[in-house]
Amino acid sequence: MKIAVIGSTMMDIVSYTDEMPQAGETRRVNGFHIASGGKGANQAIAAAKLGADVVMMTAVGDDMFGEQSRRNFQDHHIDMSLVKTAEGTSNGIATIVVDATGQNRILINPGANEKLSPADIEAAGEELSTCGLFVLQLEVPLETVYAAIRFAKAHGIKVLLNPAPASRDLSLDMACQCDFFVPNETELSILVDKPVDTVEQVREAAESLVERGLTNVIVTMGSRGSLLVTSEETQLVPSLKVDAVDSTGAGDAFIGCFVDTYARTEDVLGSMQRASRYAALSVTRKGTQDSYADAKEFAAFLDA
Repeated sequence: MKIAVIGSTMMDIVSYTDEMPQAGETRRVNGFHIASGGKGANQAIAAAKLGADVVMMTAVGDDMFGEQSRRNFQDHHIDMSLVKTAEGTSNGIATIVVDATGQNRILINPGANEKLSPADIEAAGEELSTCGLFVLQLEVPLETVYAAIRFAKAHGIKVLLNPAPASRDLSLDMACQCDFFVPNETELSILVDKPVDTVEQVREAAESLVERGLTNVIVTMGSRGSLLVTSEETQLVPSLKVDAVDSTGAGDAFIGCFVDTYARTEDVLGSMQRASRYAALSVTRKGTQDSYADAKEFAAFLDA
């Protein structure tokens, strides 16, 4: 099953510090690096590293970061035929600060990502129609996300929507047309305006979405694992206990592995279990895409 990831491309500018600075405080960092990122690109890279057949639909800047993003897709053997360069526009940038516990704070400048339009979906119809699964996020315009959902439904293509970053402007009627809705607990709380302090509260919040018409709600909860909620069942997939170094991009690692596994097996719970382990491995390494294991590394991790 060919996977189309339709979403954002960023360049991550990452600093590591012992603790987050307070308002007005300047702190010296322990490390710094620049790497390719963006939720769409992250999910595409994770899936491709595991062997998935991925086409990336995105907009990059006409600057050096845009060129670097293109090289990154090429290096990971991702189909770039739907990657466009937005003339006169900078690449998307994410400024990330990571503390000693592995927690992060992120600021985003969308840049070229805002140039990915519904017209691009229409223009790419011939190639998109060959895909079996669309993977979407919310770092590109909502109308573009909606256009992708409409196209998928018209062509019998399954859709996974990762509602990140969370937006109260997201139409739940459009979201309900997706086959998989995969928020983290914070995003879930924002979207349904319910507390998610316990797993039971997460379940109740997810059930409210199922009642609205969503088929499969998968909530990623970090160290608490992931929760599948459907009209017929609720299944908790525990997380693997590891020594976390950097949690940046762990949710994208989960989704990348989930779609790679699901595209081959169509086993939802099995895909969640595998994705949970892949995400756990990613947080033991620094960086975002740099922390994602390839198929051989992941197999060795599972066998250890």
